Amino acid sequence: MTAISAEPVVSTASAGRSLWYDAWLRFRRKKLAMVMLVIVVLYVIVGIGVASGWLAADWQDSVGESYAPPSWDTPFGTDIFGQSVFRKMIYGTKISLSVAFFASLLSIGIGVPLGAIAGYFRGYIDEIIVWLYSTLSSIPGLLLILAFAYALKGATLFGYKLDGITAVYLALGLTSWVGLCRLIRGEVIKHKNRDYVTAANAYGASKARIIFRHVIPNVTHLILIDFSLRFVAFIHAEVILSFLGLGAKGEPSWGVMIDDARLELSRGYWWQMAAATLAIFGISLALNIVGDALRDALDPKIRE
Repeated sequence: MTAISAEPVVSTASAGRSLWYDAWLRFRRKKLAMVMLVIVVLYVIVGIGVASGWLAADWQDSVGESYAPPSWDTPFGTDIFGQSVFRKMIYGTKISLSVAFFASLLSIGIGVPLGAIAGYFRGYIDEIIVWLYSTLSSIPGLLLILAFAYALKGATLFGYKLDGITAVYLALGLTSWVGLCRLIRGEVIKHKNRDYVTAANAYGASKARIIFRHVIPNVTHLILIDFSLRFVAFIHAEVILSFLGLGAKGEPSWGVMIDDARLELSRGYWWQMAAATLAIFGISLALNIVGDALRDALDPKIRE
């Protein structure tokens, strides 16, 4: 009779290190993701610099003749008014990043609580929330965003008149929480019957404390991944809305630059289109790669 020996199970968790630190170590091993993270940080620094006024504040000043080609002084040439296209591209970073950031916060603020409440309580509460996001998801996304943007443009909220940019991120945030709500609902349904929730119930913790203090922190990694990937979609949506005349007014954005460049291309002036396209491509590529690396690093089922 032979003895059966079992191989020892090696734990993937490192003693003395948090799961977040382990995730950071896994993320740091991806060299391309680290490079893309640096690019994202540079975009953020540029956006903050423009918002604070010490960067590209003089974008309206004429720096040369009309439609001057790219040179060392003006890397992307000038527009019809002799303004630097490079400065306009830098200034447009603030518009796109600010719209995407505030729209993402609004989307998370709506989608996460609704999804958590629906998944935890179930019953008629779940049915109402599922009916709500199912109705919104049945409407084409771009048409819904356009409808909200038109409805909010020039409206007054709490005595504050909504300008183009404010209406854009409100329209994006109020219409783009559906996917996150569905994701969080499904995860909370799986978590509500786990041991830590049962223990919290046994200790007499309130429903709100269990949801927001115990369950939601355990799905934070999904919120971060969704934030990084949705950020790109919001930048693209802002560009589309600005291109259609619903975004920034009186200040440059990447969508406005593309709209201005439509007629310029037929006359051989390609640099304004190239500048806006390059800026959009850079942040989109960087955020997508960072988002994929975050998903791999934060998913507990993935181990190298």
